[in-house]
Amino acid sequence: MFIHKKTAKGFEYIVIENKSANAKVALQGGHLFHYQKHGSPPLLWLSGKSRFETGKAIRGGIPICWPWFGKHSTDATLPQHGFARTSLFELLEVTEPDENTTELLLQLQNSTETLALWPYQFKVLLHIIIAKTLTVALTSKNCGSKSFSITSALHSYFSVSHIDNVYIQGFDKTEYWDSLTDTNKIQQGDIRINEEMDRVYQNVTNGLTLQDRDRAINIAAKGSTSVVVWNPWIDKSKRMADMQNDAYKTMVCIETANALADARNLAQDEKHTLQCIFS
Repeated sequence: MFIHKKTAKGFEYIVIENKSANAKVALQGGHLFHYQKHGSPPLLWLSGKSRFETGKAIRGGIPICWPWFGKHSTDATLPQHGFARTSLFELLEVTEPDENTTELLLQLQNSTETLALWPYQFKVLLHIIIAKTLTVALTSKNCGSKSFSITSALHSYFSVSHIDNVYIQGFDKTEYWDSLTDTNKIQQGDIRINEEMDRVYQNVTNGLTLQDRDRAINIAAKGSTSVVVWNPWIDKSKRMADMQNDAYKTMVCIETANALADARNLAQDEKHTLQCIFS
């Protein structure tokens, strides 16, 4: 079952429910902001202060950072994390292969607005599979004659019982860039979070596991060798208008990405798919 809904302010989203799970996807940004397997707590964290308004990014769920991740490399006046997360996607189709599975296909194409920010012709297809596992796949295609480079991320916010209960497995001996100190370091053992963290792990080829007190979340990626781990901690949470002051205690971001050296270059008609599967 799926229902097309709209808020009083005209913000459009899709509600999905099947025998496995329920979910909600905003057409702005192709933004999956809720996924919950029946009998389990929500997988994704969503800020209670998220603004469901046209032109405002949702804080939580899985924002799509595209066609650049973070600040633009040469023009700081351009939108943080690109324009996809505040652009209106077109819902192409919803299919239900069986009672346990619902698939959504959404599309974003270049427009007058995007060409003013980024002078390339493109098509982005977002494929979301709501089942006992959650699959999100973002396919970028160069539809013009000029080649271009993209950095991107499926900026996944995970809901956790408490940050003190959490550790992340799969990064031991992996190099990362620490954006807070602008240094490259090597991870030793599991990741535990007890301060602000903003890291880009590189050359990641194995699966990851987010271990919480009562559950483990497995993260498998394709088309990616970089992963961002982020928690704003105390001071930054207080500075962010769309987060509660104590939000850092109940969330952590583990983002399947194409960042830094993992940027992807696409020539005319070339495609690249960035995919993550959560189980």
